[in-house]
Amino acid sequence: MIQSSSAAHAKAYFKDELSRSDYYVTDQELQGKVQGLLAERLGIKGQVTKDLFNDLCDNINPATGKALTPRTKDDRTVGYDINFHCPKSVSILHVLSKDDHILQVFERSVRATMQDIERDSKTRVRTRGRDEERPTGELLWVDFTHQTARPVDGSMPDPHLHAHCFVFNATWDETEQRIKACQFRDIKRDMPYYQARFQKYLSDDLINLGYGIEATRTSFEVKGVPKSIIGLFSKRTDEIGRMAKEKGIIDAKELDELGARTRSKKQKGHSMEDLTIEWRRQIHEQSEKEGKQENPVIRYAKQKEERLLTPEQCIDFAVQHGFERASVLQDRRLLASAYRYSIGHAKVSLEGITENFAQDSRLIHVEEKGKLMTTTKAVLAEEQRMVRLARQGQGKLRPIYNQLPELQSKGQQKAAIEHVLSTTNRVSIITGKAGTGKTTTLQELVPLIEQAGKTITIIAPSSEASRGTLRESGFKQADTVSRLKLDRDMQNKLKGQVLIVDEAGMLGTRDMTRLLEIADQQNARLILVGDTRQHASVDRGDALRILNTVAGIKTAEISKIYRQKNEIYKQAVEDLSVGDVASAFEKLEDMGAIKEIDPKKPYEMLVNDYLDTLKNKKTALVISPTRQQSDEVTEALRQKMKSSGMLGKKEKQMVRLQNLNLTEAQKGDWRNLQEGQVVQFNQNLPHIKRGSQWTISAFTEKGIHIQNEAKETRILPTEKSKDYEVYEKSLIPIARKDIVRVTRNGFDLQKKDLLNGQMFEVLKVSNSGKIQLRNLISKTEYEINQDFGHLSHAYCITSHASQGKSVDQVLIAQPAATFPATSSKQFYVSVSRGKEGVKIYTDKKQELMEHAAKLGDRQSAIELISGKTDTDLIHQQIRDKINREMPKTTPKNPQKGDRKPAPNKDNPYEPKL
Repeated sequence: MIQSSSAAHAKAYFKDELSRSDYYVTDQELQGKVQGLLAERLGIKGQVTKDLFNDLCDNINPATGKALTPRTKDDRTVGYDINFHCPKSVSILHVLSKDDHILQVFERSVRATMQDIERDSKTRVRTRGRDEERPTGELLWVDFTHQTARPVDGSMPDPHLHAHCFVFNATWDETEQRIKACQFRDIKRDMPYYQARFQKYLSDDLINLGYGIEATRTSFEVKGVPKSIIGLFSKRTDEIGRMAKEKGIIDAKELDELGARTRSKKQKGHSMEDLTIEWRRQIHEQSEKEGKQENPVIRYAKQKEERLLTPEQCIDFAVQHGFERASVLQDRRLLASAYRYSIGHAKVSLEGITENFAQDSRLIHVEEKGKLMTTTKAVLAEEQRMVRLARQGQGKLRPIYNQLPELQSKGQQKAAIEHVLSTTNRVSIITGKAGTGKTTTLQELVPLIEQAGKTITIIAPSSEASRGTLRESGFKQADTVSRLKLDRDMQNKLKGQVLIVDEAGMLGTRDMTRLLEIADQQNARLILVGDTRQHASVDRGDALRILNTVAGIKTAEISKIYRQKNEIYKQAVEDLSVGDVASAFEKLEDMGAIKEIDPKKPYEMLVNDYLDTLKNKKTALVISPTRQQSDEVTEALRQKMKSSGMLGKKEKQMVRLQNLNLTEAQKGDWRNLQEGQVVQFNQNLPHIKRGSQWTISAFTEKGIHIQNEAKETRILPTEKSKDYEVYEKSLIPIARKDIVRVTRNGFDLQKKDLLNGQMFEVLKVSNSGKIQLRNLISKTEYEINQDFGHLSHAYCITSHASQGKSVDQVLIAQPAATFPATSSKQFYVSVSRGKEGVKIYTDKKQELMEHAAKLGDRQSAIELISGKTDTDLIHQQIRDKINREMPKTTPKNPQKGDRKPAPNKDNPYEPKL
């Protein structure tokens, strides 16, 4: 969904993008049509003309010649171009068919989705002092269908069936009886939901035509169209992808703009007949290369018994997938996941899934700021148990010291230590901003607790924080949260003693609840140390923040920052720590820290500054919000370092395993997996050892086949998806003097621990494939093989990976392409890593500030229901609301096994039995 911000822009868009004269003329494009209920109201529904389109761009009613909406400005939002794209296999089958049956289902799917969007249309209400939005249900759009992609390097275009629907900024307000501007914010937010519905409409119709559909991770393909043919006709996609990778672009809008800038010139005179002959020639040529004698494209897939899928299973997947990493989600995000899961099963209807979602008794729905937000009773119960465990320990213990000892610390650090030593509560919290000396506070606190006769167990969520940072800071027995959860002996040693959790802000609600249970069972004191403004856990729930704000556990805060030496820099970090992004930006600009970059040379300034920092014998770290951006910056840095002689001349290609970070639900769904991917196990399973790596080798009716180095074959136990991770395999060049980072716990060739997040210098790259490393902090040396796998360059890392690190100079690569991943937490963590200085490289300063102001906190289920405890009553109230507001439709094909609750005459989702 791409905004058009002026009439001139929209007219040029029509001329250059949407009219028949674009692309290759002749019959590659179809005549545009005016669509929508507002078009019917105006009497202009039908084929579009240039004059009609221009009138609408100028906010003129083509039927009357008068203004269409009350306000006409040159810089107003004229409308939005919503793009619909077929999977490549569908486009190929369409252009090789002798009729337009695929075109018909495609246009029907586009129309159905646009009608979904139209039903959700709204307008702003500002009359009589009101400030709200009103549903309207009427839109006006012009759609254009194209059958080809742009050519690449002057070659013939590839087949690509797609449509542009240009929606004008106008809707009918029934209450005010006039046409007004439309409010598109919610529609734009919900584009993934509409995309899922479009893919479902299209795939179901294709199944009904006799095609076999195979769901993919992001869409679907038609069975019988070989991957080699799909790749053959993906030249334009590959071109944009290649250029996007070179420029580090990931944002949808930026990708579209890149596509516009890189389009080839029009080619005149090619008819669809000409192109079809050329496409058949390319397919024949590809078939000969593969040793196939027959046309490899199969229209109708072989019929086979289909696995029965029910709407309940689709909702189950969406719930398991969505709530693994969030406690609260918008309803449409869950529905989009459920819709996508059903692709390939036409008997499971959109209506059936929507109905089951509304009736699912596990879910709690709450309307919030015009959105329907959802959590589950299980998530709410988990949070409530966590809060209850923390609260019930208040006033239950004797103070560690009745009379406080003399302390070396002063100010806030002293107050924090005194709070812990004197409290009668089982749970106490110390929160400290980045660089305030939380570790220094622990170094004084721990001996004082031990002098009082208590034994201390100290843990942290990650191996790097516990076995790395804490042990290097003097806490030699520090270990991980996961170790304590599994080790009964370690738990028993806590009886009547003290448990300290460092980096507690990175704990999710499940881990925090388990730690509270252990502390309660062992009558132990629990001291939580962390920063709620920094990144939280990947798992759901910002647990430390909830204990502070919801449970009301008293917190000692350390806010005085010691890391930053420059006073203005320190003040900027303090502003970010309390969410005052505007004030922080002002100070950073005064420092000259914000650098405007040339989009054509996005990394040049950063690379030069990085090398200058190293030449001045200072430590430096580059941070960017996304992995893809980090890889691009790293490549630019290494190229410069190689040309400057700062890296060894000899490079070795090492295996790199990149974690796909799939949820348990996604790992358990075979459609998200591909041959060649690597599966590594976290736990021992029957005939599979913990830590072993297996490659996905085949998919059969029996399951997903995996194979190890010894050529042993197993069936992947997808029902145990929490016990393994899935990785994409690639290669990474390593040279002497490279700085690298371990990305998963492991061992070197001498069985010495290598911890996730640790950074090393490469000392030697041997011809035999062995790599010698030296830890940047401890200076300990290690040796690994080139197939170790879990290693990446450490010049530019994400803000998540940077948390806990401290360097002289931090350089932040934050162009517009990274803004979707930008938030106040991300920006605060990134900026606060430097001791002496920070530099931020961006091409859009104002937009960066706006994105950096976005809160990164995740809402809790308790916060969603605002303290209400009668969840069954809330659930019933919200279900009643859904029933009133959702379209009153019934499933066309009720599934066997569907839930059949007692008939309810007020429930429009009740199956007609």
